[in-house]
Order: sequence, then structure tokens, then C-alpha cells
Amino acid sequence: MACTRREFIGTVTTATAMSAVSCAPTDRIGDNPLGVRGDFPAILESVYLDSPYITPSPRQAVDAAVAFAEAKGRDPVSLGAMLEESALVRRRYAQLVGASEAEVGLLFATSEGENIVARAFDLRAGDNVVIDDLHYDTTYVLYRHLAETRGVELRIVENVGGSLTPDNFAQHVDGRTRLISVSWVSHQNGFQHDLKGLADLAHSVGAYLYADAIQGVGMLSLDVRDVGIDFFTAGTYKWLLGGFGVAPFYVREALLDSIAVDRLGALHVAEHLGGYRYGLYDDARKFGYATLAFGAVYQLRAGLDYLLQVGVENIERHTVPLAHRLREGWIEQGYTVPTPEDNRSAIVTIDHGKDVDAVRSALNAANVKVSLKENGTQIRAGAALFNNSDDIERLLEVTAALA
Repeated sequence: MACTRREFIGTVTTATAMSAVSCAPTDRIGDNPLGVRGDFPAILESVYLDSPYITPSPRQAVDAAVAFAEAKGRDPVSLGAMLEESALVRRRYAQLVGASEAEVGLLFATSEGENIVARAFDLRAGDNVVIDDLHYDTTYVLYRHLAETRGVELRIVENVGGSLTPDNFAQHVDGRTRLISVSWVSHQNGFQHDLKGLADLAHSVGAYLYADAIQGVGMLSLDVRDVGIDFFTAGTYKWLLGGFGVAPFYVREALLDSIAVDRLGALHVAEHLGGYRYGLYDDARKFGYATLAFGAVYQLRAGLDYLLQVGVENIERHTVPLAHRLREGWIEQGYTVPTPEDNRSAIVTIDHGKDVDAVRSALNAANVKVSLKENGTQIRAGAALFNNSDDIERLLEVTAALA
């Protein structure tokens, strides 16, 4: 039976709603503190603790993506409807992080946001950018290139025991600092930065704070007004429960005029003035110059609806203690744990010190999914909203046998 545009929109709207109908057999759900495990088919396949790599989507988000793809084959959705969906995504994301809709644009990937910010500042010789050694690779590549081509000084703050404070950064910040850049939550060891402290530090010298937030948004509560951050970007295939090809980009409203677009396109047009002249958007919509990966947009809207209904504060309250239990268990087993004590994220990393092939085989035999980092010498695990204490204990059983 053909699916009309109206039926498609109804399908997507239905898909975003929470439902009591479970996709998983009751005996496989187990302890279900947030009441969400039945919505995640991943629990049927493995003990999945690899959400810092890619977070499984709930069936509501999967249904939204499938409905969009099926409509493309039968009765494609109009561009106008897809742009309306994009506006809904911006609105939902703004609600999630405490921003205004005007401050949220949609890019294609996390890395794109920092590139836009760095280029807008027109960094020159004598300027410096302060980052740390727990950041993601993109940031090192970007600023090394600017150091080599423009003479920008790159200052890298070394972590102390897996963590960093604003005071550690302060020793490297001066009147020529233009930008402090961090991963809000480090992909390396899960360390969560003090965004408010870093924003205050940056602003005290007339600089700005940028964050790669892909490992934090959707896992941890965030209120941009409270922390005072200037810019951040987050891809959506991790804790935001979406897919690939869309990344919300936040720019503090007072700074929108200072972050110029670096390319132009038809979707910048707010109004047609006649004579091939145009009025362009002046809010964060100006960063969306061309058609997006709209399938991912629909998937993301369903993921955001899901997160807003569950409540990120509830997710944080559930998952961070699971991470603390995992860290505690690994310490008891004698492993070296680069993740600092009392860290406030759901990610934990260990240096396992064992034969990499043996570790990989043991994890595969137990059907436990985690990331093997640093050429396999580290195990990184992350507790998502659908995980429970039994999942943590399963992983600890594997590592206990290896210890």
C-alpha cells in the first residue's frame, strides 16, 4: 500500500512517541530502571557497553528513519516539509541544552563547527589557542595546520591524573589567547570538563570557549545559560540517539554576528528582494546553506523527543553511578584506570596490560561490546540509558578472568 506524505508525517510523529509496547521479550529486558530497555533492540544482540563509539538508536528513531526512506521510494516528502522538520529539530535541541532556537544551526559533523569558529576568528601570528591532551584528533589537526600556515601558537595543557581544572589552563592563558577549546567529555577517558570555570577563564582575558560536545550532550544535563559557553557542536550518532550526517551547532546569540559563514547557498535565503537580491538569515540558520541529510534529521527528531521524555537528568542520574561501579570494580581487580575518581560522566577507560588478542577473544566469547583503544591496549566502556547493573557485572566478570 502506498504511503502518502500525510501518512508519512503521521508515521514519524507516532514513531517519536514513547510506547509501552516492547520490541524485546520480557525475559531479556531484566532490570529496567528507566523503563527503556524494551525500546532498544541492541539488548537482544549483546551486552552493549560501546555507546561512546556509537549509541544504538531506540526503535522510535529507527522507525522515523525507515518511514522517511520508504516515503522517498513511494511519494517523496517536499523540501518545505523537510525544512519544517529541521526547524523542529533545532527547537527540540535548544530545549535540551537550554538555548534559544535562534542559537542552534545544523551542520553535517562535529568537526565542522570548530572549523567554522576558527576561520571566523581569522587567527594570525601572535594569537594563541589553548587546548588539552584529552581532546579529539580533529582539534590537533586544525590548529597544527593554522600554526604551520599562519603562525598561530598552539598551547597544549597536559592532564594531571586523567583530569584538568581551569587552574591548569590558566597557566597557559594570556592576553593573546583567542580561544580555549576542549572536548566537554573526553573520548579518551571520559573526563568531564568544568565548562563554567573554563568559560569564566576565557572571558576574563577576552577569549572564547569552544567545546566538542559529542560525548556529553544527551548523556549529561547542560544549561548553556548557566555555564556561559560560547560555541559547541555535537554529532548525533552517540548519546543523542540519532544517525550520521547532522550535527547541531550552538553559537551564543551575542556572538552570531561575529561568526561569519564561510560558504553560501540557496537555503541561506530568508527573503527574495527581487532583481536577484536576497535577504539572508542572521541567526544560526545561516550555517545551513544547503540540503541536509534529511533522513538523519527525522531520526534525530525522534531521538530528541525520546530524550526529552525520559529526561537527560534521569539518564545522568542512572548512568554515572554505573560508571562509578565499573571503575571501582576495575580498581579492585588491579587495573590501571586513567579515568579520575568521582568523574561525572558515564565513560570509563582502563589500561588492561594483557595480550590484546586474548582480551578481544574473551570479550567476544562473552558477547560484550566495548571499544579497544590505543592499539587495543585500553578498554573503554560507557553506560547508556538502556544499560543496567547486570551489564556492568558481566563486563567485570570478563576482566576479572583476565586479571
